[in-house]
Amino acid sequence: MLVLADTTVLIDYLRNAPSAERLERLLVRGDVVCTTAINIEEIVRGLRSAERGVATRLVAGLVIVPLGAREGWQAGAWRSHFGARGTTLSQADCLIAAAALSADALLATGNPKDFPMTEIVVEHWPVGR
Repeated sequence: MLVLADTTVLIDYLRNAPSAERLERLLVRGDVVCTTAINIEEIVRGLRSAERGVATRLVAGLVIVPLGAREGWQAGAWRSHFGARGTTLSQADCLIAAAALSADALLATGNPKDFPMTEIVVEHWPVGR
């Protein structure tokens, strides 16, 4: 299985939260964990100095799902669709969701409400648990 780890999941891993074991189990089971450049930027922006080495090793071990025109188009379509119905979605979250759709990956996140798109499978990984 391909699992796209959102920033909340990756931060929990870096900070050794109990939920980090869930990611470890995926890796042991042979599932492929991926993420996007957006998630990496979000992690780096909030890094504590002691986490830099662990973060570098984590990112080196992940598959990075590319973002291109197709994902940009899909993200824009979602933002337009939901915006017309009164729901504002962030550009970053829509691009992350579009990457998950393109890669046919399950999206693991602590913030499932940020991903209301029916075209993707979103799994709630509660933060810190």
